Amino acid sequence: MPRTILLRNWLNHIYSSKHPEQEIPIEPASADASFRRYFRVTLDNGETRIVMDAPPQHEDCRPFLKVAKLFRQAGVHVPEVFAEDLGQGFLLLSDLGNTTYLSALNEQTAPSLYRDANTALVHIQHSSRPGLLPDYDHALLSRELNLFPDWYIAKHLDIALDDKQNAALRTVFDKLLANNLAQPKVFVHRDYHSRNLMVVDGADANSFPANPGILDFQDAVYGPITYDLASLYRDAYIRWEEEQEMDFVIRYWEMARKAGLPVDSDFHTFYRDYEWMGAQRQIKVLGIFARLFHRDGKDGYLKDMPRVMAYLRRTAERYNELKPLAHLLDQLENRQVQTGLTF
Repeated sequence: MPRTILLRNWLNHIYSSKHPEQEIPIEPASADASFRRYFRVTLDNGETRIVMDAPPQHEDCRPFLKVAKLFRQAGVHVPEVFAEDLGQGFLLLSDLGNTTYLSALNEQTAPSLYRDANTALVHIQHSSRPGLLPDYDHALLSRELNLFPDWYIAKHLDIALDDKQNAALRTVFDKLLANNLAQPKVFVHRDYHSRNLMVVDGADANSFPANPGILDFQDAVYGPITYDLASLYRDAYIRWEEEQEMDFVIRYWEMARKAGLPVDSDFHTFYRDYEWMGAQRQIKVLGIFARLFHRDGKDGYLKDMPRVMAYLRRTAERYNELKPLAHLLDQLENRQVQTGLTF
């Protein structure tokens, strides 16, 4: 049976007593890079709800429920769960609206929106405790890095690295991992960026702050403190001049220090850790975007690759330990021109 019919039957069962005569309107709300889909449900009183459709053979709703509870306890605005059917892979959630940070951010709104995002991030990190979420450990970070040679270089660019190039890449990966794993650990959303943060009108029923409404947190882990910050300010979908970016990062750092979070007391050291964590994420994201295109037929992320690559180049060219990566990227670009590949 098609999942849309299963979904409608489930909703009819939930609302049959309250809305016996209503054919509940259902319309697509959004989709993400996984198998999850989201639908908006409009009730006869005008209220809306979101249904998450997560096919159980591909997705598990339990991490979403667990992280939602942890983040809500931290005092940040995540969707409220009204009903669940883990067997079928359906969740009925409160609706955080249509306005993403990405659509609302500009030079005028950025200071206040990012202040709210920094505040929420500090709340999440301050509530962190070990043992509740999976560790963002060496194995997981390494698997993410390997998406780059496997999918971006080999599949997307159709280039086979020679032994010298492979050795240079592995040396850089080892240095990045050593830095990442040495950082203090906190709860990590893992995709804390402008497409997953919502501009919401008013506080929710439990008096949590309105902004940001936070989505797509089901893959949260316990890991490096700069990871979500790098997701936010080295965003794959929007770019700021580095002077402005640094101002946003400084404001977070000051807020985090005041809250007693274990950030380095020297901002220059903290910013280096932020950049090196960002490099790990950018390497991963380039691999993921390539995989989404070549394996899943999703080409919408190709246009964002140059922005991600620009972040990675900036960091690789700035630090001597990472310059072998910058040289490798130069070689890949030259090879790209020779073979006529364009992106």
